[in-house]
Amino acid sequence: MKAAVVTKFGSPEGLQIMDVEKPTPKENEFLVKIYATTVTFGDAFLRRMKFPVRLVFGLFMGGLGKGKILGHEFAGEIETVGEEVKLFNPGDQVFGSTGTKGGANAEYICLSEDAMVAIKPKNMTFEEAAAIPIGGHTAFDILRRGNIQPKQKVLVYGASGSVGTYALQLAKYWGADVTGVCSSSNMEWVEELGADRVIDYTKEDFTQSDETYDVVFDTVRKISSSKCRGILKENGVFLSTRASTKENAGSLEFLRDLIEDGKLKPVIDRRYPLEKIIEAHAYVDQGHKKGNVVIIVNHV
Repeated sequence: MKAAVVTKFGSPEGLQIMDVEKPTPKENEFLVKIYATTVTFGDAFLRRMKFPVRLVFGLFMGGLGKGKILGHEFAGEIETVGEEVKLFNPGDQVFGSTGTKGGANAEYICLSEDAMVAIKPKNMTFEEAAAIPIGGHTAFDILRRGNIQPKQKVLVYGASGSVGTYALQLAKYWGADVTGVCSSSNMEWVEELGADRVIDYTKEDFTQSDETYDVVFDTVRKISSSKCRGILKENGVFLSTRASTKENAGSLEFLRDLIEDGKLKPVIDRRYPLEKIIEAHAYVDQGHKKGNVVIIVNHV
């Protein structure tokens, strides 16, 4: 099978499309033919990582050296299942995350039944579904800690990113009045996504505003709780993607239900074929992607 393999850590040019052995599922695993995957900020971060830190991270990722296949979210079709698998069957169309091990930037992957995988939304293409698991789950898992109530005021910093676009939509679903913070080039479509108001961070320091919020969610790890203290209401909550999350299939099932009800949608900035993985990583490295960057692996 073809896969995007790291031959050298650092620049995107260290990635190479190679033929590697197609995996065989164990008794408690299933084999997925991947139709679409993504390049996330996290994937680019891992690729740029220096050796000492990479050595530590590799302990939790099944190794992080040469020959590593990156990629964490995917959508595809189950080809075969192990004898012990009960939840899925061959032919099931699924979407999900590979967890810490990565490996989704390839034509096939084997996953265990307890992975964060669910049946794909019926009203979505594989490309759209692949753009949901990481950003959608992260936004849901962290934002719900704010216990958002109808008519509360929520500020989403980084509202045009992968996590931010989902956080904005989820806060609106829970009935909040949402302010999105992004750059001027993204203001119009962030408002179209549902924001009640949008702040251009290049022209206005929202932390100096007289407006106060029940929840402030930093989706891009660029602000601190101390900096936002003045705009939080009494008992207000500061949230950040610096917090840890725990993947579970229940999150995907919740998001899938919202999607099928028309309450949630992914934002896809660009699409690249697997053969253009270097260009995709170079674009993500610029730090200005809008929502998600999708990689087309196999055609339906």
